[in-house]
Amino acid sequence: MIWRLDVLLLLFLIATALAVVRTKDLLAAALIFSGYSLIMCIVWQQLGAPDIALTEAAVGAGLTTVLFIVTISKTTRREE
Repeated sequence: MIWRLDVLLLLFLIATALAVVRTKDLLAAALIFSGYSLIMCIVWQQLGAPDIALTEAAVGAGLTTVLFIVTISKTTRREE
């Protein structure tokens, strides 16, 4: 039963990684990347590394997403 969760998490990781690469909207990519970090947090917890899981949640899903969104909000959109 546990291996099914591992496979499901792996599929979600692959799907979110591909979605980040394929999306054209930077804000959507930042939010999808946040989801990727949250899934990685669950993976680290499943592997028995709660300290790394908390760091991934705080830095990967939290701080990095906020920095991406602030940076994107300070840029202008140019369409040709």
